[in-house]
Amino acid sequence: MDKLTRYQHLVKHFMNEFARLVNPSAQRQNSEMMLIFDDEHQQYLLLTVGWTKNGHLHHPTLHVYFRQEKFWIEQDWTEEGFATYLLEQGVPRDDIVLAFQPPEMRPLTELAVA
Repeated sequence: MDKLTRYQHLVKHFMNEFARLVNPSAQRQNSEMMLIFDDEHQQYLLLTVGWTKNGHLHHPTLHVYFRQEKFWIEQDWTEEGFATYLLEQGVPRDDIVLAFQPPEMRPLTELAVA
């Protein structure tokens, strides 16, 4: 399996498992997790949508894309963290960018800066 295919599999597996575990609780709160996989543009989104007492809910729980053969994590509101999962799966630190961190702060993360 080539690197991109393996990385696509990892992100889809994580998002599917997270949604499976969280959806029953979310549904009791009038929301649900939506999985959006775009292999053509290498964009992956786990979106929480629904209603709260304050109105409409539309929240990106996890947004990941691939650029320069690396994971770029734009948003991550998962409990354990997607980067932690990737490291546990043997993904090199140099292949993970915390894109939600300012560029000048990324060297402090011990992951890729870009």
